[in-house]
Amino acid sequence: MRQDATLSEALVEMSRKRLGMTAVVDADQRLIGLFTDGDLRRTLDDASLDVRTAMISELMTRQPRTIAADQLAVEAARLMETHQISGLIVVDETGRAVGALNIHDLLRARVV
Repeated sequence: MRQDATLSEALVEMSRKRLGMTAVVDADQRLIGLFTDGDLRRTLDDASLDVRTAMISELMTRQPRTIAADQLAVEAARLMETHQISGLIVVDETGRAVGALNIHDLLRARVV
C-alpha cells in the first residue's frame, strides 16, 4: 500500500488479503510502516478522526517488526511470541517488502 493512501483504502486491502495487516511502502517498495487490526481498533477510539479522509501514513506503526527473507520460520515464530504480535512483513536486504507471514501461516506449516 502506498503511503498516501487513505484509511478506507487500507481497510479494503486488508479485507481483500485477509491478513489483518497491510504494509505501507514508499515509491521504491521499501517498508515504511505497517497498519494492523490493532491499529484500526486504536484509531476508532479517536472520536475526532474522520475515517473517510484519514491518511494511513498518520495512523500506521512506523518501524514495525520485520523478518528477513532468508530467516527460518521458527525465528518468525520466536519474534511473534517475544513481541506479542501475530504477523510480520518479510523484507529483502534493501528493506523492500517481499511478503508477509502471520501466525496462521506458521500453524498451518506446523512450525508452532
